[in-house]
Amino acid sequence: MSKLYRSPYEAYPFLCDAKDDLRCDFELLTDEMSSRTGLLLAKVMEASKTNTNISTDLCKELCWVSELIYHLNPTLRTYLTITKEECIQLKEAVDRLREQAKDRCKKFVLPIGCELACEAHMLRVQAKQLVRLIYRYIEFGNEVPDLVLDIANLLSGYFFSLALVLNALEGVEEVPFVSRNYK
Repeated sequence: MSKLYRSPYEAYPFLCDAKDDLRCDFELLTDEMSSRTGLLLAKVMEASKTNTNISTDLCKELCWVSELIYHLNPTLRTYLTITKEECIQLKEAVDRLREQAKDRCKKFVLPIGCELACEAHMLRVQAKQLVRLIYRYIEFGNEVPDLVLDIANLLSGYFFSLALVLNALEGVEEVPFVSRNYK
């Protein structure tokens, strides 16, 4: 096997980590999630200029969530800096959004609607990918604080509920999905 070339312009020093070392994959996924949350924030801020139903509190919360994801980013390589209090705060945000959207989803909905909701649905899926990646990392014999899994799972719930709320704020109805496989 030939020696691995390391570019002097390497974008991130851990990109050449071994294929079974999932820490860089975790970092790249959380980086993308934080960036996508920033994109969603920018779109929410723009929408708030014409839609008075969208509050500045939501903008502040999205900024906080983006920062929280970035604090999660180095956790597998270094140590956990997210606190139990921040986990509780995220859980309270999920609960609040679920309450706001309680009549919008009985079982499953298609991940469609307004552009803002679609962005939130993309983040929901990425949070699930993050959970899956963490479980794979644990299967390789690595220790991960329970709080990391709690945050990753809460992020999925947060972005799902946010998608429902954003569709409601934009006056878009949810489209129920009835699975042919699951009854």
